[in-house]
Amino acid sequence: MAKSVGIIGAGASGLFSAILSAKAGLRVEIYEQNAKPAKKILVSGNGRCNISNTHLSSNDYFSENPSFVNYALESFGFQEFEKFTQELGLLLTTLEDGRAYPLSNEAKSVAKIFEEYARNLGVVFHNECKITDIKEFMQKYDSVIVATGSRAGSHLGGNSDGEEFALLFGHTIIPAYPSLVQLELDSKIAHKMSGAKINAEVTLLINAQKEQSCSGDILFTAYGVSGFAILDLSQMASQALCNYQAVDISINLLPHFTMQKLAQHIAKVAQQMPAFTLLDILVGLLPSKIASGVLESLDIAPNSKGSAIHTKLTKKIANQLCNWRFEVSDTHGFRHAEVSGGGIDTTEIDEKTMMSRKRKNLYFTGEVLDIVGRRGGYNFAFAWASAFVAVESIKKELFIH
Repeated sequence: MAKSVGIIGAGASGLFSAILSAKAGLRVEIYEQNAKPAKKILVSGNGRCNISNTHLSSNDYFSENPSFVNYALESFGFQEFEKFTQELGLLLTTLEDGRAYPLSNEAKSVAKIFEEYARNLGVVFHNECKITDIKEFMQKYDSVIVATGSRAGSHLGGNSDGEEFALLFGHTIIPAYPSLVQLELDSKIAHKMSGAKINAEVTLLINAQKEQSCSGDILFTAYGVSGFAILDLSQMASQALCNYQAVDISINLLPHFTMQKLAQHIAKVAQQMPAFTLLDILVGLLPSKIASGVLESLDIAPNSKGSAIHTKLTKKIANQLCNWRFEVSDTHGFRHAEVSGGGIDTTEIDEKTMMSRKRKNLYFTGEVLDIVGRRGGYNFAFAWASAFVAVESIKKELFIH
């Protein structure tokens, strides 16, 4: 009788583990708490699925032990993954910055093809089936892979099950925190700008020290700020908040201008158009909600006429446009996070096998581990790579060549 593998979680690393195991001739059963597999794949990349990245290194990951990813990424990097997808007829397209997407530009394509391929290989799916007793589960299979993901996206099934399974075998858990997540602001003005979007530069300050700057779109919301620039610095912000540090952001609304050029521009328009109000002048530079917010934050009347504007006032406004500070009170939580940091301590997992150092034939893959990548396909890349390493180890352990 064929050796058996039980997999908990039918997300990216779980599905890929199932496919690779079945291809090796193993008897595979996969258990998914949701009604359908691949729920997080379906919503990834705004439904486009940023499936990997052509440039992968430990510099793209955050962990207590970031070098843990090296062996997996070297064993199964982008080229190996692309070769695999080509065999399935799932073609990829890559952008200049290295991000890779399915050619169809649809996450549905990835989820459908992976699931269909797994079923065609004989993988047995148990949907709407939540595993609660890992020790009993392990008695049914020769090897077990825990691919439960993290707490991120709780409305999609994100939870701490994998961490709790690991604790039963004596593993250490690095405290989890939301990552690639929106930020909540302690501001009486931010919510008034809800829905306004701008391309800007954001700088993260931790205990008043500048730590990271990101450029991209920023969306003001009822709770604070969202957008790619915010997601890109959210990992460091989230970790700092967990450590009870003071977290602020400084937004440069018009990064292509110097403060001096902005002050001169405001003064020039005010002189040429004396009937214009200050709000009229700023609306020539910014979305109206943001322009109103800037003036309110400075306690300047928006209907002030251009004829009344003086040099000191233009400098004051220009300074705010280039360095508008907000206190970050919290992240928007695990429910809204794309991924989460923390998880099972990787020093207790063999990086060349993904097997627990505390329990033979028990493997952990993907986001359940204390590994979180930057935005750009890095988390998927580690999911594929860790699944590959785990299955290669299982094949050796169970003498399958």
